Amino acid sequence: MAASGADLTCALLNGAVDMDVARARMESIEHDGDDRRAALLAILGATLSPPVDREDLNRVSRSIDDVLDTLRDFVRETDLYRVGDLSRYRDLATLVSGSIRTLDEAVAALAPGSDLRAATLAARKAAGAVVRAYQYEVAALLTGGTPERDAAEAMKARELYRRLGDVGLRLGDAADGLADGAMKRGR
Repeated sequence: MAASGADLTCALLNGAVDMDVARARMESIEHDGDDRRAALLAILGATLSPPVDREDLNRVSRSIDDVLDTLRDFVRETDLYRVGDLSRYRDLATLVSGSIRTLDEAVAALAPGSDLRAATLAARKAAGAVVRAYQYEVAALLTGGTPERDAAEAMKARELYRRLGDVGLRLGDAADGLADGAMKRGR
């Protein structure tokens, strides 16, 4: 579901989806993600031997849920702040989307015979790239590297960049949960 949320965010930023449609779809995606997380937790409760510890899988699912919540907040805040030009967030949102896909590959590596360590390392690096890109965007914003008209516009941009940076942090938490689980199971 996180990938669907990222795809919708990118579609909004590219002008392919109207704001009202994006907000409604994002709410639906986020609620569906909550339902899927609840179903996963129910399955984990009934599983005798999950591929990694339940605690680590719960951490991963909670972090992914946080990713969706943060993407929902990003979409909502672009509307609340009445941001006219969303194009400045495209590159960072595209990086977020790629990082989510890398995390999806790491989750898929829970299957027997997969290289979970390599997959989680790739996911951790992808999440770190999002956080670094966020830092560079904020640095440019605060050092005059972007053409802001006034302080209010700069504050809006900073808040929206922060949301996307937070997605990178949550993706890193999810990758760390997978890595911890792999280490405990010797995978």
